[in-house]
Amino acid sequence: MEERIKLALERFAQMREETEVPEPFGAYFRKTADFVCETYKGISEFAGMDGKARAGLNKSLYEELLPQNYRTSYLNPGYAVSKLGKGYGRELSFLCYSLRGIIPFLFEYFHDKSRAEDIAILLEVVLQVYSCFTAQGQDGALPSEKEVRDTLYWFVSDYADVTVPARVRDKVDPTIDFAKRIVCDSDLSDPAYLYSYGEYVTEDEIRTAKYLASLSDEEIQTLADIVTGGFERGFVLTGKDIKKKSTAGIIYRLGFERIVKSVIKNLEAAGIESIIYRSGVHLLDGSGRNGYFGAIPSRQCEYDHKEDLALFWDKALYERRMLCLEEGYREHAASAGKYAGPLVIETFGETPFAPEDSDDRPVFDKKQTALSAKYLSEAGALVNRFIPEEERSFTIIAFPQAGIGKDYEEIFALTSKLNALDYKKYQTIQQHIIDALDPGERVHITGRDGNETDLFVQLRKLDDIKTQTQFENCTADVNIPVGEVFTSPVLEGTEGVLHVKRVFLENLEYRDLRLVFKDGFVTDYSCANFEDEEKNRKYIRDNILSNHESLPMGEFAIGTNTTAYAMARRFDIFKYLPILIAEKTGPHFAVGDTCYSRAEDIRVYNPDGREIISKDNSCSLKRKTEPENAYFNCHMDVTIPYEELGSIEVIYPDGSTALIMKDGLFTLDGTLELNEPIKDLIG
Repeated sequence: MEERIKLALERFAQMREETEVPEPFGAYFRKTADFVCETYKGISEFAGMDGKARAGLNKSLYEELLPQNYRTSYLNPGYAVSKLGKGYGRELSFLCYSLRGIIPFLFEYFHDKSRAEDIAILLEVVLQVYSCFTAQGQDGALPSEKEVRDTLYWFVSDYADVTVPARVRDKVDPTIDFAKRIVCDSDLSDPAYLYSYGEYVTEDEIRTAKYLASLSDEEIQTLADIVTGGFERGFVLTGKDIKKKSTAGIIYRLGFERIVKSVIKNLEAAGIESIIYRSGVHLLDGSGRNGYFGAIPSRQCEYDHKEDLALFWDKALYERRMLCLEEGYREHAASAGKYAGPLVIETFGETPFAPEDSDDRPVFDKKQTALSAKYLSEAGALVNRFIPEEERSFTIIAFPQAGIGKDYEEIFALTSKLNALDYKKYQTIQQHIIDALDPGERVHITGRDGNETDLFVQLRKLDDIKTQTQFENCTADVNIPVGEVFTSPVLEGTEGVLHVKRVFLENLEYRDLRLVFKDGFVTDYSCANFEDEEKNRKYIRDNILSNHESLPMGEFAIGTNTTAYAMARRFDIFKYLPILIAEKTGPHFAVGDTCYSRAEDIRVYNPDGREIISKDNSCSLKRKTEPENAYFNCHMDVTIPYEELGSIEVIYPDGSTALIMKDGLFTLDGTLELNEPIKDLIG
């Protein structure tokens, strides 16, 4: 592999000077060669650099992705198409984007000579495409668009047997310890350690690391205990035996290493070895930030390339990917069987992103969307064979990162208190809400002051209310902070309009978001982000409906964390809140799968001993007869904030009713204490 890398680098050095490829393609390849040669040289010298030089290198590695440079970069599909033509531009932009993977891989390569094959295949595919152009000779002829596309297709497909199993290993094998060594062996009081990952580092990550370095060991330990305590309680509450497992993953954003280091020690004390893996790099690694990651230099670039797979996605590649995924899990079955699940440390504070849409970015067509949904469903079932849902758990928690603004330290301190709220107190209060809801036939939710929500949620009938319950009493275990009761609604009979005047979902803003339900499924949707109504629909379809034409209501919940709401109002940070916290600040409704997806047959009990029976709906029940149609592999929560809430009223079979909330405040006996943090905020 080292010889392959050496030979490739020699060829790139020659490419920088060559002119036989006709313009504008010659300029594209020369710029690509410059990137490869300068990147390799810079990272090869990293170990001997001081902190200032490392910061300079980090900036130079990612400079082309920064917003001010991205518009005129081949990384931008729109720019690439404008310069190279529709038939080549998107493919060569994908190639340019994929090649950025050598940055993190080179950091690992110079650390312990790992990732050599990842580097070699990325370099070689560029040279292979380059040879398509140079093979035409000096007469100015170009390779066919099909030849270029096929070269890239076979690169993705042929090397799936390398990239896909390697990704499996990353997630389950604790001997892959590049990042773990950074966390455990670095001087975390000096934020220069952040540059060692090969991820993009900004002042936000540095400020976060400095702030955590200023906290006492006791304060850090308290935060780590909340994380691992929630993870362990998740096993206890679902009756799973954590002692069967010996590894767990940790997912976080750079800057949180002091907490991560203490989490590692806590897990070790419990007999669990930590696995820390990077967020996906290769195309077939999947989308999303599933792993550790740094700052995102260009969220527009991330958006433009999120469906690059559409360039190649067909049945043959789907089958190839599934085969390689199964081979990967078979190869690493022993490690997978020991895996207990992930501990996720989310962050919030990034300015919400409003993407610019482009006709030049790759987008799945309907056939590819269906194939993608099928892949996600079958891949999920495959993973469940090797890491059974009934044996694993997770926990997720969120902290602000420094980009949230001048009040960062105070917001962090308040969020830490929020994450440590007395879950037993909430457990008692929430039981009053459940007791009022359980006998109900349906729940009526309305909005006020411009919120046009008018929605009925159908509930199932309990056979024995003494031993069964419809709603989970959610305290701070797998889902931190505390504060909600939730159920899987009966789809048939669930209908009406869900409306929110302004909401932020996964850092994307929606204005006047409106979802219409009939028998539990979204039948119509709109927002006011764009003047063009079809653009609004596409925006919702792409990002809320996950490219599905419709989704069912998978969850109805009532958030009870009024302390979180008061904090968000005080600092005006609703737009920054992750769904994890936002969903606790009002009633919320998830479109997609239920909260019990793929774990419906595991018996779950509330703290009062009653079994939670509302885990299925008519979609998830198809897992027994039509497993390919049972799951949608998405779950997006939409929250109505307290100030927009008119009422939540439970309707009983005899027609009588009971108010849970009225005009944004709780009304049931036993719940009035929840109003204290917000009573002066809700008009």
